[in-house]
Amino acid sequence: MAEPAPAPDRAPGDRASGGRPSGGRASGGRPGGWRTELGRLAEVAGLVGLVVTQPLLDVLGRSPDFFLFHRADRREIMLLVALVALVPTAAVALPGALSRLAGRAARSATHTLLVGLLLAALAVQVGRHGTPLRGVPLLLLAAVVGAAGAAAHRRWRAPGRVLRLAAAGPLLFVGLFVFASPTSTVVLPRGEGGAAGVAGPGNHPPVVVLVLDELPLVSLLGPDGRVDAARFPHFAELAGGSTWYRNATGVSGWTPYALPAMLTGRYPQREAAPHYSQYPDNLFTAFGGLYDVRAEESITRLCPPSRCEQPVSPEQGMGVLIRQAGGLLRQVTAPVDSRVDPEDSYREQTRAEAGIDAAEPVPADPKFRWDSLDDNQPARFTSFLAGLRPAPRPTLHFLHLLMPHSPWAYLPSGARYDAPADLPNDGDGWAELARRRHLAQLGYTDRLIGETLRTLRSTGLYDQALLVVTADHGVSFTPGAQGRGMDAIRTAPGEVAWVPTFVKTPGQRAGRTDDRNWQHVDLLPTIADEAAIRLPWPVDGRSARQAPRAEAGKVFYDRPGQPTPIPGSAPAPIAPPAPHPLVGTAVGDRPTGGTARLADLAAFAEVDPDTGRLPAAVWGDVPDDVPDGTRLAIAVNGRVGAVVPVVPRDPGGRRFAALLADDRLFHAGANRLTVYRVTTDNTLLHLTLT
Repeated sequence: MAEPAPAPDRAPGDRASGGRPSGGRASGGRPGGWRTELGRLAEVAGLVGLVVTQPLLDVLGRSPDFFLFHRADRREIMLLVALVALVPTAAVALPGALSRLAGRAARSATHTLLVGLLLAALAVQVGRHGTPLRGVPLLLLAAVVGAAGAAAHRRWRAPGRVLRLAAAGPLLFVGLFVFASPTSTVVLPRGEGGAAGVAGPGNHPPVVVLVLDELPLVSLLGPDGRVDAARFPHFAELAGGSTWYRNATGVSGWTPYALPAMLTGRYPQREAAPHYSQYPDNLFTAFGGLYDVRAEESITRLCPPSRCEQPVSPEQGMGVLIRQAGGLLRQVTAPVDSRVDPEDSYREQTRAEAGIDAAEPVPADPKFRWDSLDDNQPARFTSFLAGLRPAPRPTLHFLHLLMPHSPWAYLPSGARYDAPADLPNDGDGWAELARRRHLAQLGYTDRLIGETLRTLRSTGLYDQALLVVTADHGVSFTPGAQGRGMDAIRTAPGEVAWVPTFVKTPGQRAGRTDDRNWQHVDLLPTIADEAAIRLPWPVDGRSARQAPRAEAGKVFYDRPGQPTPIPGSAPAPIAPPAPHPLVGTAVGDRPTGGTARLADLAAFAEVDPDTGRLPAAVWGDVPDDVPDGTRLAIAVNGRVGAVVPVVPRDPGGRRFAALLADDRLFHAGANRLTVYRVTTDNTLLHLTLT
């Protein structure tokens, strides 16, 4: 006899194997009711595991630098994993549990709805990777999939059984994270570091190493191919007293691969956390036997605790881990493309945020209001400067500073500004804006270089020390190939691979240029040679004291063990974005010619430059009838600070954005912001702002 169809108010889980209802009363008085509830909970857990736990732990598992940057310990990491695995399931299951109070029909309907919503969320993720659909079309498709899945789940037993089997998924995902992912090294570190180097004959000078981040060599160059002294006077000063390895390249576009290669002298060969247990033989262990080590790392932990402690940390603790993980989850589950990279959240904490009180002499530079902006100085840099003092024992001073790395938030003066975190970096108008923001932050980085040189001279270390200033990799701002991935490496290797590299030996005063084929695996052997330290392990690099490489070719690693040949030599300069002729001009009354919507207009009502913050980023929207490519002039207090194009509306609803990099446009108190439409004959039409 055919099995009778279930009553409309019962879910498939309410049926026993013989077709008899097995659900108990709302109070759960019969065991069958609890079995049904456990089954429903297993189904929710399985779906939440696929929608939340797996994608989030996958991203975090491949990003040990996320936890290293925030200095998370094992307890904090495991607590975050437990929260990721349990809290979303509990949050989704709770409405279903509460619906029991309204009766079996309401409980069944609520569970079916939850299953449908979770299936729709899963369909968004699958559809984003497997179809060209994005945004509303993808959401509509996901809604159809969710509705169909919910109907199938209600009608047949098989879907529920599959989902209950999937409940084992979260345990599997947690196990892979803890024991098999690159982050497992941080959770379960093994080993304490390699052998110390051997002191050779000769002097052991103080060693000062400053590694910047995401800095292409071409960003520093002027039209003559030299460091642009007008825009970056302190980099030019550094070049004038050191050896500039003009043909120097990083080995990877990702810091967790690039920096270990620099500090071990070996090309990346495997995916591993940038941790001392995975790279036991490195600069810090080699020098640790003879040198005191003062290391300020950012997203690596290559110096083992036995060699050095790192007192200054960025924002840390469970609060920031949960907040940043939530931001990653929003990216993972969004129906639009997103660059899911925890590195997007890395921002150097300022001295004020870290609560560091270290008053310093004011530089004799009337254009730089360091006396009122010194709190904006990165905390890690403050700690580094404080340690640049003569010592009775040879000392290694090391700083990896995430400057001028994005997120870009500094003007050349050192003033900070706020901008949306989701501004595009590629596409019409956006790539040029990204380059301008990068160059503005590089201008501030130049100030930090000046502070370093001033401190070294004032303490007497400058002549004594071996000084190295370089960057781990560059970044492309070429439209269509923005970033540091393979497209950028193939299209614009000169922006991604070639980096500034300056080495000042003790007593060196005159600058010189060396065009040998330098690759960043050469950094450690060069430092070791200059410091009279013999490395106790073989390296792939070649000391600058040795004869140059005979071959001209270079290699770059997007993934460890997979070298990509890169042809060419030191890249030609790239002209910075030329300022529009209107920039800097005074603007009086102009006829009205339309409207524009701007964000955060209130920020201009009360400006206090001495706080170190300025509303230097302006973004908004214009009506659809304004053609793409139309120029808008942005003026503050009657003077044009930027001219930008109107472009297709981005996912945030913006058709334009501008950076007002000259903080002299602003004054204390109320400031007047005006926007003008620039016609083809350069006539300005005033836009009414809303």
